[in-house]
Amino acid sequence: MTEWILAVVLGTAFGFALNRVGATNPENIINMLRLTDLHLMKVILFAIGFASLLLFAGMGLGWLDPGNLSIKASHFGVIIGGLLLGAGFAIAGYCPGTGLAAAATGRIDGIVFVIGGLVGAFAYTVSHEAIEGTGLLGNLFGGKATIAVTGNEKFTGLLSQYPGEMVAGALAIALILIAVILPKAFRKDGGEAGAKNVVDEDGPVPIKS
Repeated sequence: MTEWILAVVLGTAFGFALNRVGATNPENIINMLRLTDLHLMKVILFAIGFASLLLFAGMGLGWLDPGNLSIKASHFGVIIGGLLLGAGFAIAGYCPGTGLAAAATGRIDGIVFVIGGLVGAFAYTVSHEAIEGTGLLGNLFGGKATIAVTGNEKFTGLLSQYPGEMVAGALAIALILIAVILPKAFRKDGGEAGAKNVVDEDGPVPIKS
């Protein structure tokens, strides 16, 4: 019961954070992918880096049990699924997390996105056996693999010759630095532009500062 309550609390907090940074507005996501507004990209990179630091620091200090970590197995199906997810992300302006958060705010397009996701999940479920027979779900990199060693023997560390805290810390700091260095936006020609000067080929693009 405690796990369910914790999941609801953390999920609600995560959804609230997504809404506050503008990730529940598909226009912001599409503008990010067009490189006309990098606000969300900066937030995402910083959040991943900061969370990674906290995660590995917690495991290193013994506050977090590596046995509680859960990751997806690596296989060609994941790569294909990632490409499909990326295409849907660019077209709809939503990923599963932001779509659910948008639906919770009452956005009609968010609700439609969630319904479409459920239909897609059902289609995958009923066709899973046929897909598995193609070999696309065969393990890559030893199946469940991580870049850094986590201390969980179930996962293969690709850089196992180095301490996990060192690898994770270096990657986390790199992501945080990229988030800090990135400008707010780029012009079409690749030059840096202020948020109010970004211009799309169809006209000015409104960007929140």
